Amino acid sequence: MEKELIVNSSPTEVEIALLENGKLVEIHRQKTSVNFSVGDIFLGTVKKTMPSLNAAFLDIGPRKDAFLHYTDLGPQIKSLIKFTNLVMNKNHNSPYLENFEQEPDNMKNGKIEAVFPKNTNVLVQVLKEPISTKGPRLSCEITIPGRFLVITPFSESVAVSKKIASSEERKRLKLLIESIKPKKFGVIVRTAAEGKKVADLHSEIKDLTDKWEKIYEELRSCREPQKLLSELDKTSSILRDVLSGNFTKIVVNSKEMHDSIRDYLKSIAPERVKILHWHKGNKPIFDQFEITRQIKSSFGKTATLSSGAYIVIEQTEAMHVVDVNSGPKMMKKDQDDASLQINMEAAEEVARQLRLRDIGGLIVIDFIDMKNPEHKTQLFNAMKSFMLSDRAQHTILPLSKFGLMQITRQRVKPAVHIETQEVCPTCNGTGKSAASILVIDAIERDLAFIMQNMSKPKLSLTVHPIIRAYLQRHLYAQQRKWYVKHSSWISIREDSAFQLLQYVFQDANGDKIVLD
Repeated sequence: MEKELIVNSSPTEVEIALLENGKLVEIHRQKTSVNFSVGDIFLGTVKKTMPSLNAAFLDIGPRKDAFLHYTDLGPQIKSLIKFTNLVMNKNHNSPYLENFEQEPDNMKNGKIEAVFPKNTNVLVQVLKEPISTKGPRLSCEITIPGRFLVITPFSESVAVSKKIASSEERKRLKLLIESIKPKKFGVIVRTAAEGKKVADLHSEIKDLTDKWEKIYEELRSCREPQKLLSELDKTSSILRDVLSGNFTKIVVNSKEMHDSIRDYLKSIAPERVKILHWHKGNKPIFDQFEITRQIKSSFGKTATLSSGAYIVIEQTEAMHVVDVNSGPKMMKKDQDDASLQINMEAAEEVARQLRLRDIGGLIVIDFIDMKNPEHKTQLFNAMKSFMLSDRAQHTILPLSKFGLMQITRQRVKPAVHIETQEVCPTCNGTGKSAASILVIDAIERDLAFIMQNMSKPKLSLTVHPIIRAYLQRHLYAQQRKWYVKHSSWISIREDSAFQLLQYVFQDANGDKIVLD
């Protein structure tokens, strides 16, 4: 399987598309001004406890308080609180824990108010991003992840990923980590560590403990709730978690982002730097790889399958519901075989849609009815295989007697929602607009204004593909007339994400020229 990572960077947002064999399977969007990301570590202050929920609300800086349930405290919560207070009061002068006297483990079935008096300071980590009206969810089980390993302070355990099948390799990794890890630090060995040399693992432990040192230094000078350690940006975190030998290409449209990713690749996988490319073309990067078209076709209410069948995805307050509908294939004589074929195709598309939209919570799928028990088992096994590449934790149940399949999928951030229906930019949905031909007049007026008020500008114009075709349609095209009139060549670019009457002028640096 070929994997490609396409990164579209803009001043306000970074969009990351993951392609498998040219097909869009994941889309991530990250605002440059985002306050929380899963994995961020904060100094939090307990504002109030809720005995009825056995939970607490903490101030971690931004306005909305964060939620911390008793089950997310972890067994070392008392040691964590003690360490936080000692460091803040400068009574513990080392980030390492070999001389730190740990407290007894916390009870599994205790009460939150017994652990957290009001205004208690404690290190916390974002477990889930804010979703809808809910603030972020926190955990006190601090983990610092790397590509091969994850370290956990205040623990001595070494756990090896169950996905490493070889018992000899698991034993080798466990003995190796136990010999090189710092005291009172636990380690989780990730699947990517399989076959790695001592030097690689030792280097990563050093990098991860350096991050813990950074938390320690920030904590020593900290007096109020704030972020102490930020998770990697979305691009780097995806690279860290999914980069493998079958990754064939990483393409970025920003020189700054390209250099940042290159430096990161050099640190984690120098042999993979060659797959990184900088997109320099005039065509938008998402158009170049047909991602915009796939987004438009994948995020509607209905998704059509190659057979002509289709699935309908709807969200309710309690769950997401998927309905599988037959197309012309159901006209075949053997109805049960046709149902199985459509259901198998639908299952593959549903698995893709769950990843693509990052749908979490409860999902109920209404497949086409099948009478053959073997077909039901075959569909269940196929669904499990289609979901294997999904990094989110999930549980799949067999088909019920009503032909329904239930899936629960981990939700750590809001589901991706992209509006595929376009609203007229002129009438704003009222149904009436100025004549579309007048957009050329508007472009010319803005062009004349820019030429009069900017000294020797080097301009480019980005428009909808149809408008570009009109402006360049023949030998005496509008673009050539502009060159004769203004003695300056205006390069014209197309962006299929633009609405028909939308246009933008950009300067020589590619920055948008604002005329309002």
